Amino acid sequence: MNYADIKKVDVANGEGVRVSVFVSGCHHHCKGCFNECAWDFNYGNEFNSEAKDQVMEYLDHDYIKGLSLLGGEPLEPVNQEGLLPLVKEVKEKFPNKTIWCYTGYDFEKDIVEDMSKTNPTTKELLKYLDIVVDGKFEEDLKSPKLRFRGSSNQRILDAQETIKEHKPVIKQELYEKIKP
Repeated sequence: MNYADIKKVDVANGEGVRVSVFVSGCHHHCKGCFNECAWDFNYGNEFNSEAKDQVMEYLDHDYIKGLSLLGGEPLEPVNQEGLLPLVKEVKEKFPNKTIWCYTGYDFEKDIVEDMSKTNPTTKELLKYLDIVVDGKFEEDLKSPKLRFRGSSNQRILDAQETIKEHKPVIKQELYEKIKP
């Protein structure tokens, strides 16, 4: 797996101050994507042990609330393989930090009902995700007033409750629009 960027301090992609990993590779190719260069699976640098250690070091501060996974597309199967060891280690070392994952896939249909039933890596990876922001970016639904999402069709889901309940569990309190 390659990554396009690692942000040491990110306040735009999830609640609180976070560390963000932008993976490379995406098949969605959403019109108006803010990170089009990361569609290429070969873009950026290899996510190796040094990159993982750097993320862990960045997370090791009380003011960091958690890790955000973006892209590209974190839930592309090849990216899941690269992210699974990272999210496992994050939850082992920092159990109180949250992991957010941004995906263009529909969480219930594509990930829970399809990928997790055919790919053991998906099933394992899902155990470590707290919040999933799902849905393809739709340029005509874009608004700078949306909090933690690029377009209004995207949902902010409690990942574990959605899996448990077999229906979308929206984190409504995270939808508050940014004040003008």
